Amino acid sequence: MTTPTLYIEGLAFWAPTLPGWDVARAAFRGEGAPADPPARRPSPQVLAPAERRRAPDSVALALEVAGAAVAASGRQAADLPCVFASAHGDLAINDYMCSTLAATPTQLSPIKFHNSVHNAAVGYWTIGTGCMQASNSLSSFDHSFAAALLEAAAQCAADAQPVLLVGFDAEAVGPLKQVHVSEGLLAGGLVLSPERNERTVAAMDWSLVPGPAERAPLVSDAARALPPNAIGDLLPLFEALAQLPDRPAAAPLHMPLDAQLSLALRLAP
Repeated sequence: MTTPTLYIEGLAFWAPTLPGWDVARAAFRGEGAPADPPARRPSPQVLAPAERRRAPDSVALALEVAGAAVAASGRQAADLPCVFASAHGDLAINDYMCSTLAATPTQLSPIKFHNSVHNAAVGYWTIGTGCMQASNSLSSFDHSFAAALLEAAAQCAADAQPVLLVGFDAEAVGPLKQVHVSEGLLAGGLVLSPERNERTVAAMDWSLVPGPAERAPLVSDAARALPPNAIGDLLPLFEALAQLPDRPAAAPLHMPLDAQLSLALRLAP
């Protein structure tokens, strides 16, 4: 199957030691140092101050990256369909919900319950930006960002319309740590477009490749120093994008979708 070339614009990234794409790109290229001391958490301006204070880390993280990606693309948030990806949503809130329901169910916080759903972040985003385009909240365990990138690429190609893609995950706490190791905060975002323009960062050829699938190894000290995070499968892609335009990869980048299928990407300036 032949898939159309798509174009990446509006790159965004956030981790406590790499709070922003400019910092992350320099660190991934070995041209800059991580932030010291690390940032605590982002403060997305799309939310009103009171909502910003109440929003859980996962929502603040996702909206910070979404806002930065849209701003860098030069597009309007309200015009962009969006795909948000998280392996489990907010595990800290899920742990709170389970422990409270088990011990003191009448004390369950309505605000915590409101933020426990997997699509909380994309809900905040569409309400805050007035976006009435299609929105999707996707999960695929260790392969959540790869699956979301495939979803966004298929949607962009089929509808011939730019799509916002955001992947994010926060800390796992309590017994849920036994289900999935996830430490710290990590998020990445981009806008996929069917056409090249003055904001294009990279051209992306993409295809599905069957056979045993393994995640590409991390190559920079800055990426390897990040704690393990449930959305960590985005890191090889952002490392590769950081090398453009002067260091394009010779071989395709394979992002596993499961043990026997990969999304193969060839990136060019």
